[in-house]
Amino acid sequence: VSASGTTGAAATSLSFDINGDTVTLNSAGGTGGTYSAAQIRDAINTQVGTSAGVAASLDTSGNLVITSTGTAGLADTVTLNNFSSGNASQLGFATVTSVTDAGTDATTTGAVNVAKSVDALVTEINANPALKSAIRASNDNGKLRIENLSTSELNIGGISTTGEATGAANTVSVNGNDVRKNLVKQFNELRDQLDKFADDASFNGINLLRGDKLKLTFNETGTSTIDIQAKDEDGTPIAINNSTLGIAFAVDSDFDSDAKLDAKLDVLKDGLGKLRSQASSFGSNLSIVQNRTDFTKKMINTLETGAANLTLADTNEEAANLLALQTRQQLSSTALSMASQADQAVLRLF
Repeated sequence: VSASGTTGAAATSLSFDINGDTVTLNSAGGTGGTYSAAQIRDAINTQVGTSAGVAASLDTSGNLVITSTGTAGLADTVTLNNFSSGNASQLGFATVTSVTDAGTDATTTGAVNVAKSVDALVTEINANPALKSAIRASNDNGKLRIENLSTSELNIGGISTTGEATGAANTVSVNGNDVRKNLVKQFNELRDQLDKFADDASFNGINLLRGDKLKLTFNETGTSTIDIQAKDEDGTPIAINNSTLGIAFAVDSDFDSDAKLDAKLDVLKDGLGKLRSQASSFGSNLSIVQNRTDFTKKMINTLETGAANLTLADTNEEAANLLALQTRQQLSSTALSMASQADQAVLRLF
């Protein structure tokens, strides 16, 4: 039987049987809070090597190997059981009550696991693709800390009621991530406000965000008009709300993993793109209306100036002009009368 890895369980006194003989590991023999593979090897060889018919050694990778010393060529059996913790987990072996390897000869080996350091467990858990977005492991002063990143409840097996990893037949539940649950509530509140903002954006009974149409006429004959209305990419009139933007009501499971959050973020980006497109369309319509408004204002000013020139005269200036005109008329009449009298005087001579 072989065990991969070079570190063992937490430094407490442990015992287990090999082929019926008991091996005891005293806590005083632990180094740095763990039993090394070498310490387990020495304990097996010293205490039960001969009586149990086994030999413990380390391979070239530092893994613990337990080999039967029975007759070569026969199907010898190496049995590990009766672990003091109830199973093999405290030593890092497979979490079963008995580990048996029946080989075909005296050197047959089979692999089981050896307990790993907290840092090694942290590295492996965080590197596991299946767990990466669901939990996060860390070393909390020598203790393995598991943080639930999901909003769903997390069940961890092999944990005692005191929170120790003993391999006991017990399951500990970790509540869902409260931070993400609160983010779900905030998301839904902001989502509701989006529809309320759209409903309140009305003026004179017209709400462009609800899909209403605003028709503007630029001349007195009604031949120059423009229709302003929210439309989708196909030109179909639409209302601007959560439904048309594809923003669905969020539930806790939508925020369970980073992948689901990314999917939700993609929906928001798509909705933001639609809003920007509609804002650009409204901006173009606004530019047209402003240009026509400026043109109309200038035309009004021109017409008012012309009307004022026709009706608003300076009385002093016009009185002087009238007096000059009357004077010219009187002079013309006098000159004409004098010319007529001269002609008559000439005629009287005959």
